[in-house]
This record gives sequence, C-alpha cells and structure tokens, in this order.
Amino acid sequence: MLVKNNYNGCLTNLACSIQKYFGLKVKHNSIEYIDKLLNEKQPKNVVVILFDGMGSRILDRTLEKNSVFIKNKVKEITTVFPATTTAATTSIRTGLNPIEHGWLGWNMYIAPINETITLFKNREKGKEEISNNFLIVKEKLVQKTITDEINENTQYSAIELFPFGENKYNNLEEMLEIIKEECNKEGKKYIYAYDTEPDHTMHDFGSDDDKVKELIKIRNDKVEKLCKELNDSIIIITADHGHKKVEHIYLKDYPKIMKMLERTTSLEQRAVSFKIQEEYKEQFVKEFNNNFGNDFKLYAKSEIIKSHLFGYGDENELFREAIGDFIAIAENSNKCIITDGDEVLKSQHAGYSDDEIYVPLIVIDKC
Repeated sequence: MLVKNNYNGCLTNLACSIQKYFGLKVKHNSIEYIDKLLNEKQPKNVVVILFDGMGSRILDRTLEKNSVFIKNKVKEITTVFPATTTAATTSIRTGLNPIEHGWLGWNMYIAPINETITLFKNREKGKEEISNNFLIVKEKLVQKTITDEINENTQYSAIELFPFGENKYNNLEEMLEIIKEECNKEGKKYIYAYDTEPDHTMHDFGSDDDKVKELIKIRNDKVEKLCKELNDSIIIITADHGHKKVEHIYLKDYPKIMKMLERTTSLEQRAVSFKIQEEYKEQFVKEFNNNFGNDFKLYAKSEIIKSHLFGYGDENELFREAIGDFIAIAENSNKCIITDGDEVLKSQHAGYSDDEIYVPLIVIDKC
C-alpha cells in the first residue's frame, strides 16, 4: 500500500526538533528547517500552539494571503496515521510514532481486558462509566511527554496548556495570556498549548462553514497580537489533522457484514479496524468490497504492518491486536462507517484525503 504520511516530515519530526533543542535524545529524524532556526536564534522561549483540525488546505481556503498564518507558513507537513487527535497530539507531545506510543485512534481495542476503549475518556465504546479495567492497563500506552522529559532531565522548564484537566485555561484569550506570562519569565523554556477549535465546530457544522472560517480568522488575529508582544521567542503554529464533510454508512444496514464481526469496529470512522471471525475472513473481503469498494480501500493486517502505516519504531505491546484483521481507509470519498457507540457528525477526519492529512508548519520568529 502507498503510505501518504511522511514519517521524515510529520508532527513526530517536529517534536524531535524540540527534543534536540532542549538536549534530549530523539528516536526519529527532526525537521532541518526548525533545527537550523533554533540553533541560529537560540530563543529563550519555544512555543508550539496546536489548533485542533486546522488543516493546511482548509487554512489556505479561509485566510487572505497577507494574514499572519499564511505569510509565515513555511510549508505543509503531514500528520501521522490515522489523522486524528488521539494519535497526532500524542506524537507531537512525545516525539514517537503511533506504532510506538500506542494511542492509535479515538476507539481502540485493548487486548488484555478485551474491551474497545474510547481512550481519551477512559471508558468502553458507547458507555458512560469509566472502565476500571482500562485504568489498570493504561500504563502500557506511553505516558511520558517531552514536557516531562524537559522538567525531569534538564535545567530548563516546560509547561503544557489545555482547556481541560487540573490546570485548565477557560478560553482562547486566557490561553494566549498564559503563554505571554510564561514567555516573560526568566529561563529557557518550552510551552505547548492545545486548542479544541476549530475541530469542535467543524464536527458540528462542516469544515468550510462560515462559523469555522470565523474561528480561524480570530485565531490568526489573536496570535498575531500575541506575537507583537513577545521577544526572544520562536512561535510554531500547527494542527493535528484537517477535516472533511462526510456522509454516513450505517453498518447495521448490512447484516451480512455485521454477523462476521468478532467485536465492534474501532480506531476511526474513516480509518476503520475490523476484527472478523476466522471462518468469514475470505467472505468478508468480498462482501466489503462489493458494498464499499468505491469508497474505502481495505488492507489486511500483514499489509499494514509491512507498510509501516503507523510509522517506524519499536512496536507497542498493544499495537498488533488493536489494529484487528483489516483496516478500511477512505481515500477519495467522503464516506464514514458508523456502528453502535459512534457519534454521528457532519465533518470527520482520519481518512486519506489531502484535506485531512496535511497540516501547516507556521513559524513566527520573534528573536
């Protein structure tokens, strides 16, 4: 299979450039442009702001050429596979590919407990209560971040900003104000800030809705204002993935396929993992391609492993069981596959369209 993700020029490699600058060990190639800039400028502050869902192609359609995001877009890079927050933000936070860190998708099969887990919510797919079984084995997925490594192993400092958790910020303005305050403090530091928009609104209204465009323009303008107030800093703006407006295929309408499943589908709606009962595997391929072959490409587990679709590196112990027997990827279509427990949303990601896999590498030099 053809792997579109560039594992020498993706979010993992951006993370490796950050690790290099702060004297940490790296497991993958870094991005030469970022390495050279950081080495030449030696900024006190390195700031990475990730706007969820703000793919490069969507950005180009939204902003004027003289906007700060467009003017300072060095190039576009790829996200990891699949093009989804769970996999991509973990890669940029750890410097590891999905095959290594193990956070493979929104819903992931966890073999030791035989449950399909909505990872970021610590609960079984389609259920509301926390899975105590998952909490016991969660440590099998990589937990340590670049921020942890900087704070534990160097004389420098690092901080992560999220709109949730113990030290959450309440809105975009507060996030940017905290970045400003941190940059004004003494000492060399790394700041990683994550914003749920425009992804949240894209899911509800579509990737090119006017509400989405307004959110992107607001972020462009507010980051420009922030950067005017900073010095001795390099600010990097990127995204975890892009988006595509979708139409839904409900798998329950295909009983022949449903009876072949050993468990519920997992990973993503446009990158769907199937575990099939042994006696149906050959039949499943024919049945799937007859129904969905125009919209999805179906890949066997052996093809997926051989292709390094999830990147290079030491295989996480949960990886092989989690990917199931087949993964169906939406490439040129706008379809997604829905099973019980999946959210029905207007726009999705994790497929292989350019809108989904390309993200901007925006660099603002305030040194």
